[in-house]
Amino acid sequence: MKNLFSNIKGDAFGGITAGIVALPLALAFGVSSGLGPTAGLYGAIFISFFAALFGGTDTQISGPTAPMTAVSMVVIAGIIAGNDGDVNKALPIILTVFLLAGVMQIGLGVLGLGKYIRYIPYPVVSGFMTAIGVIILLTQILPSLGYYPKEDDDFVNRFKPVAEEVILENILKEEAGEGILVLENFKETINRAEKTTEADILKESQTLAAKEASGAYGALKVLPRALENINWLELILALGTIFIIYGFKRITKAVPSTLVALVVMSGIAVGFGLNYRPIEEIPSGFPVPNLEIFSTFSLTNVSPYIFTALTLALLGAIDSLLTSVVADNMTKTKHKPNKELVGQGIGNSIAAVFGGIPGAGATIRTVVNITSGGKTKLSGMIAGVMLLIILLGLGPIASKIPAAVLAGILITVGIGVMDYKGLKAIPSLPRDLKLGPIRLSSEVMVMLTVLLLSTFWNLVYAVGIGLVIASLMFMKKIGDLTAERSDVKPLLKEKAWADELDFPESLKGQVFIKHLKGPLFFGSTSDFQQLAKQIPDSAKAVIIRTGRMQYIDQSGLYALEDVLVDLEKSGIMVLLVGLLKQPRYMMERIDIIPDLVSEEHVFDSFKECTKWIKANLKNIEKKM
Repeated sequence: MKNLFSNIKGDAFGGITAGIVALPLALAFGVSSGLGPTAGLYGAIFISFFAALFGGTDTQISGPTAPMTAVSMVVIAGIIAGNDGDVNKALPIILTVFLLAGVMQIGLGVLGLGKYIRYIPYPVVSGFMTAIGVIILLTQILPSLGYYPKEDDDFVNRFKPVAEEVILENILKEEAGEGILVLENFKETINRAEKTTEADILKESQTLAAKEASGAYGALKVLPRALENINWLELILALGTIFIIYGFKRITKAVPSTLVALVVMSGIAVGFGLNYRPIEEIPSGFPVPNLEIFSTFSLTNVSPYIFTALTLALLGAIDSLLTSVVADNMTKTKHKPNKELVGQGIGNSIAAVFGGIPGAGATIRTVVNITSGGKTKLSGMIAGVMLLIILLGLGPIASKIPAAVLAGILITVGIGVMDYKGLKAIPSLPRDLKLGPIRLSSEVMVMLTVLLLSTFWNLVYAVGIGLVIASLMFMKKIGDLTAERSDVKPLLKEKAWADELDFPESLKGQVFIKHLKGPLFFGSTSDFQQLAKQIPDSAKAVIIRTGRMQYIDQSGLYALEDVLVDLEKSGIMVLLVGLLKQPRYMMERIDIIPDLVSEEHVFDSFKECTKWIKANLKNIEKKM
C-alpha cells in the first residue's frame, strides 16, 4: 500500500481530470448502447475503480470505449428484439452476457493468454476500428437530425400488418408451450387474439420500426426520411457541439474540449428554455446491484451468446492492452498483461452486476491521467470515485443534457477512432493477390472485408472471418517462402554448401545431398514430397541436411515419413545431418528414428557423415 500512496497529489489531480473527461463520453456511450446514460455512468464508475485496483497497468483509466460500445449496441439490440422490444424484460439476459464476458476476461488472464493478443493481424484490427468509426457516425446521424423512427407515425404505421403477424405468432407459441393443440381449439386462439389492443399493435410496430432503422445499414435506409423531417434545433445543438470540440482544441488542450462542449451547449439549451429533447433521466442515489441476472445465469440462457461474450472479452483485452502499451511508452514502465486482463475482467463483471455497459482501457483518458500527474493505481480508482460523486450530486442536472449534444460528441468520437494510418497505406501496399483480372494487396483485402462485414452485417462474425482469411493468407505466404528458401522444391541441382566443396567427386553420382533451410510444415509439405523426382537413378544414398530446419509440424513429419518409406522401398539409404532438438524429438515420437533412419545414420556434422560414407559405401552397394 505504500507504493499506492506514494504520489497522492499527482494521482488525485490525474484521477479527477480523467474522471471529468470520462463524464461526457460515459453518458454518450450509454445512450448509444441503448441502455441509457445511467448504464454508461455505472460502467465508467465500476470498471475504472476495479480495473485500476486489480489490473496490471498502474496509470490505466478504464471505462466504456467506442469499440466495446459498438459491439454492445449490436448485442443489446438483438436481445431486446428477441424479447418483444421490452428493455426491462431483456435487461437480465443482456447483463448476463456482459457478466460472462467479464468472467471470460478473468479466465484469459489466469490462463496467461494476455501475451498472445498481440498476434492478431493489424489489417483485422484496422478494418474493425474503422468500421467502429463508420458505425458510430452513421448511427448518430439520426439523433443529430432529431429523427427517431419510433416517433414517426407514418413510418411506424407501415409495420402494423407485420406487427399483427408477430403478435399472432407469439400467441401460437404460447399455446404450443402450454400444450394446446391449435387445430383442435381455434376458440382459444381467437379469444387471446381478441384481447390484443391497438396499443399492443402500436407498441409492436414501434419495435419493428426501431429494428428496421437500427445499425449502420438501417440508418442509411431511413436517412431520406430523416432528411425530410429534420428538427433544426436538434441539428444546431449537434453541430454546435462538434464545432466547439474541434475549435476549442485549437485554443487550448488544458481543458477537455468535450466537457466544454457539453457544458456550453447544455447551458444554452437550458438557459434559453429551448424545446429540445433531453437524455433519459439519471436516477439519483447509490447504484444497486441487479440480482435478477444470477437467476438468469443458466447454460440454456447463456449458450446462444457464448461466442458473443467471447468476442466482447477478446475485444476488451485487445483494447486494454493496446492502451497499456501507450501508457508504457509514456511512463517508461512495463505493464503486466495477464494481470491487466484479470483486472479488466473483474471491473466488467462488477459493472454488469450493477447494470453498467462493458468497457476497456481508454487511451485518451489514460493519456490525460499521465499528463496530469497520475503515476499509480490510485489515479484510476479516484477517477471512478469522481464519477460516483458526480452521479450522486449532479444526477438530476445531468438528466437535462440534450440528446443531440451527446450525438455530436459521439460523431467526433467516430471520426477520431477510425484508423487513418491504415487507410492512407492502402495505395502503397504491394499487390500480392490476384483475383481474376484484379490485383490487390492481401492486407487491404482483409481490412476491407472486415470493414464492410462489420459495418453492414455483424461485428462479431466479421472479426472471426477476418482472422481466418488473414491466417490462411499468412500460411500461404509462409509456405511459399519456406518452399522457396528451404529448397524443398524439386530443383534439378542442389547448390553445394561451403563444407561440401571437398566432397569426393567419385561419390557425387552415388550420393545425393538434399538441403532443408527452414521449417517443414503443412505449407511446404506438397513440394517436399516431390523429393524422389530429384534423385538421380545412380544414387545409392541420400543425405538430408537438417541443420537449418528449426521446426517440423505434424504435417511435415508425416510427409517426411512418406518420403523415407518410398526411399526405403527403392533401396536408397537415408542419412540425416545436423538434426536439431525439436525435429529429432518429433521423429522419435513416431519412431522414424530408429525404424526408418537408424541412430548410426544420424550425424552431428557433414564431415562425420562423409567419413562414414567413405567407409561404408561398399556395404551399401552390397545391400542393394
